[in-house]
Amino acid sequence: MAVEVSNRASVSAMEVEEGEEERELNNNVMSQLTDPEGTPLGPPMYLPQNAGPKELQQMVNKLLNNEEKLPYAFYISDQELVVQLGSYLQKHKVSVEKVLTIIYQPQAVFRIRPVSRCSATIAGHTEAVLSVSFSPDGRQLASGSGDTTVRLWDLNTQTPMFTCTGHKNWVLCIAWSPDGKHLVSGSKAGELQCWDPQTGKPSGGPLIGHKKWITGLSWEPLHLKAPCRRFVSSSKDGDARIWDITTRKCVICLSGHTLAVTCVKWGGDGVIYTGSQDCTIKVWETSQGKLIRELKGHGHWVNSLALSTEHVLRTGAFDHTGKQYSSPEEMKKCLFRFPLELIIYPLLGEQMALERYNKMKGSAPERLVSGSDDFTMFLWEPAVSKHPKTRMTGHQQLVNHVYFSPDGQWVASASFDKSVKLWNGITGKFVAAFRGHVGPVYQISWSADSRLLLSGSKDSTLKVWDIRTQKLKQDLPGHADEVFAVDWSPDGEKVASGGRDRVLKLWMG
Repeated sequence: MAVEVSNRASVSAMEVEEGEEERELNNNVMSQLTDPEGTPLGPPMYLPQNAGPKELQQMVNKLLNNEEKLPYAFYISDQELVVQLGSYLQKHKVSVEKVLTIIYQPQAVFRIRPVSRCSATIAGHTEAVLSVSFSPDGRQLASGSGDTTVRLWDLNTQTPMFTCTGHKNWVLCIAWSPDGKHLVSGSKAGELQCWDPQTGKPSGGPLIGHKKWITGLSWEPLHLKAPCRRFVSSSKDGDARIWDITTRKCVICLSGHTLAVTCVKWGGDGVIYTGSQDCTIKVWETSQGKLIRELKGHGHWVNSLALSTEHVLRTGAFDHTGKQYSSPEEMKKCLFRFPLELIIYPLLGEQMALERYNKMKGSAPERLVSGSDDFTMFLWEPAVSKHPKTRMTGHQQLVNHVYFSPDGQWVASASFDKSVKLWNGITGKFVAAFRGHVGPVYQISWSADSRLLLSGSKDSTLKVWDIRTQKLKQDLPGHADEVFAVDWSPDGEKVASGGRDRVLKLWMG
């Protein structure tokens, strides 16, 4: 009898233990950590439901053997995980019977303060401001206007430094070389002019060749060639031209589009992409100007192109910190800074730009996104296939501007339907719509940490959107008319905007 009671007690104890184990197992979630490209980080594992971003961050740093602990954000189906796993699963009614994929995404170590106030309203241009652009180091600002001038502004005193005259018609676009030593501008008359940003003087006469107005400008990346010498221009005349600023000649004419070329990008792999009103995107090699690929799919004009590597291509060897070096040796130890010596050691600049480019790009192919008058966008991997990776639909009117975030993880699009949309930059999947503008959105710009997005609209306002909360962070009224151009400085400190009211506004946190 005693033995029987004892056996029963043992069985009950085992059942309780098994029940507890089962409950404990039910409280855990079978999860698979992957990077944004979908590469698994180890095998699937059980994670406790009370694990949140902090615990996951420690785990990822440990699994990746990071000596220096890095910040990560975590996403489940494009929704950022900001609470414990259990709370998330309950709120979103996610089944725990399947393996849960959790994407870990590296975050910028630094944080940009959101801009919240207008620090200066600078008059000077006598017609609409059509383009604004910060230099790669964030220390200078240039603007192009319908008054036929380019202006360079002193960001410390917030006053004009130089008024660059010589164009005969509206200045439609401007572009800084990635080493910061040159600024090029293109006009409605089809002429191009290169300027010395230190003096505001033209570097020789205008570059003549295009027959109609200039629609886009892009420099050869610094990691491919230093010092910067070549840039490409696109025009309404249907051609793109590669120019050498040293010889002051057009070295290659890229002909093949049957209608106006609307946009151009010089990619990090050394090829040039042109988008056109003939609905195609063409890919060109840059030694002889041969057409190597044609990307078809759009049903109407291609308006805008963006590259996943755009931020590092624009900023070359410069990063957000603004640090300068006492010697090239010190610079070599820290390859991601603002080097004063780039002027003296261009090859070192090339090496630093290459390090930044490779670090950002990783092993993934460079991605391209195109926005069109057909209301859609396409995500491409042109080095892999001539077919789009995905078609991105949802806008109700033409897509005016597309832009990858500096980390390449997001794509933002601005449309005449008054909305800004956010997409996954790797899959092209729709993530969120930002509504608040009451007029067409003309241009967008990212903060260097990829956490904030800026938009400028016909409704005369700028708006700052928070990517994590997917909500409006800051409304910035102040312009008296349409805002045509916006730019966020690469160092993250300032925003510049310009438009129909002829003034340039600077905004700070």
